[in-house]
Amino acid sequence: MKTSRRILLAGMAGLVAAPQAATAFGPASATGDMTVAEERFARMIAAAHAPGIASTHQAERYAEVHWREYVAAARAVLNARG
Repeated sequence: MKTSRRILLAGMAGLVAAPQAATAFGPASATGDMTVAEERFARMIAAAHAPGIASTHQAERYAEVHWREYVAAARAVLNARG
């Protein structure tokens, strides 16, 4: 599967889980003790949600800065899969 398709699908999954995750986890507890999978998935969701991206490099820079905001959504998606 191409990277752009993976990012798109991860973003869609995170978008679905984000409202429930935002209420379930507070921002302070979101980045406490996370797994590597949660961090990677949060980065993917952040890259997919990057506003006005013209290139993959810009999406990666946005994800590098904002991935912590998406940890709760990543946890919700990973927990739903497991």
